[in-house]
Amino acid sequence: MKKIAILIENLFDERELIYPYYRLLEEGYEVHLVGTEKDKVYTSKSNLTEKSTHSSKEVKAEDYDGVVIPGGFSPDNMRRSVDTVNFVKDMDRLKKPIAAICHGPWMMASCCDLKGKRITGFFSIKDDLINAGGEYVDEEVVISDNLITSRTPKDLPSFLKAIIEKIG
Repeated sequence: MKKIAILIENLFDERELIYPYYRLLEEGYEVHLVGTEKDKVYTSKSNLTEKSTHSSKEVKAEDYDGVVIPGGFSPDNMRRSVDTVNFVKDMDRLKKPIAAICHGPWMMASCCDLKGKRITGFFSIKDDLINAGGEYVDEEVVISDNLITSRTPKDLPSFLKAIIEKIG
């Protein structure tokens, strides 16, 4: 069974966490919610709560087939955790699929080699992605090597199709 990590921190966008979570479960993957702390309740932008199943300190990139980074303002909190940053860096080093939507690519700017890669995200982080070396494009879903990115919750259907196709 393929194993997927979905990163979680406070101020996550509930659509960008819940939709991938259940869609990946439907596909038959084992899905873990990985936060800075294990068994911690995190609160979304609209006060929905979800509990992490694992901490970023205890997970290893070698054990996962992919990672999903939801947006909202949670990526700004995610990249404050050295363990979470290192987990995503290791996923990138191993060229495993890293999927980020909306503000999720903020995390990629801190963890991934974006030089020469096509990437998208919410328009307000365009400068961050360009400054990290990426080529920003305004498209529904962008796949560049092991990186999969989308712009907003309206792109979720295409985003999940691309993730599932990439992970297999």
